[in-house]
Amino acid sequence: GTTGQPKCAVSTHNSLVMTGMQFSEWFAKALVREKDIFILNMPLFHAYAQVGVMATGFVGRYPMAVLPNPRDIEDLLDTIKTLKPALLPGVPTFFNSLLQHPKVLAKKNSLSCLKICVSSAGPLTPRTRERIEELTGGRLINAYSLTEATVASVIEPVFGPKKEGGTGIPAPDVEVRILDDKDEKSELPPGEVGEIVIRGPQLMKGYWGRPEENSIVLRHGWLYTGDIGYLDKEGYLYVVDRKKDVIKPSGFQVWPSEVEKVICRHPVVQEAGVAGVPDDYKGEAVKAWVVLKDGQQVTKGELRAWCRRELAAFKVPREIVFADELPKSPIGKLLRRKLNETDMVVTEKE
Repeated sequence: GTTGQPKCAVSTHNSLVMTGMQFSEWFAKALVREKDIFILNMPLFHAYAQVGVMATGFVGRYPMAVLPNPRDIEDLLDTIKTLKPALLPGVPTFFNSLLQHPKVLAKKNSLSCLKICVSSAGPLTPRTRERIEELTGGRLINAYSLTEATVASVIEPVFGPKKEGGTGIPAPDVEVRILDDKDEKSELPPGEVGEIVIRGPQLMKGYWGRPEENSIVLRHGWLYTGDIGYLDKEGYLYVVDRKKDVIKPSGFQVWPSEVEKVICRHPVVQEAGVAGVPDDYKGEAVKAWVVLKDGQQVTKGELRAWCRRELAAFKVPREIVFADELPKSPIGKLLRRKLNETDMVVTEKE
């Protein structure tokens, strides 16, 4: 329920088996069955851990090391040192936290045992990928899916090309199309932005007790994701944002993720969240919440100037607040709907 109240997505045993088969085959050329260990470092009530990692481990016969707290980097580093795991899953904020840990910065813990790191549930920056691959000598691959699709949908090739901003290609037996989000019927050609729809053997049966929502989300065997994106000519998927998250200042369209990526490229910024807020003149305004790296400073004016270098004027945040942390789900995914509840740091500079 990252976009609202929680709903129950009904999946079958077959859905879990299919996901496990899809992912275990995806990693087969890089990992050794019955030997290479997975780190299972997310809450098991979340589909990413329970299906994406655990079902893959069961089907592929990979041992799994269960960690109770994904934010306990000390415990994670101790486990890596002791067990020498081969696969580490996470979300972008998790990998950023790992890179900022004192032991990792001081290179006191070797991560060279990690063959594959998998990032999902948010945009991955090229710098994060580069640094993780430098530390591990392995591959950091991106993935995209939803609980409604029982996790396995789109993933980058382990050894194939990686494209900045791309999330990968469809997993085995999965089809992805981009439909015109206005008429919701016309399939769009490569490069054009529309709603992402998915068909595959692992889709949910529907939301428990919500027949009216099922008829909207599941149509003719396709899952209408509510995500906006596009496919390139080689079939790589690029996710732009959630349909419901679009900000409309003076009738223009602003995708929060685009603004977040630009802000996060600033050298002193740790992470950022962007959302729309009511505005008497424009109807809606772009607002950014920014967490700075430890010991770093920047003014609001400097951040706006940074944004103006890459963004159209209507996309530049009208409001910027500095926060100690951003609201996240139990696996570390940004909760944009809760950004307005985020406390500001008292000392702010214009």
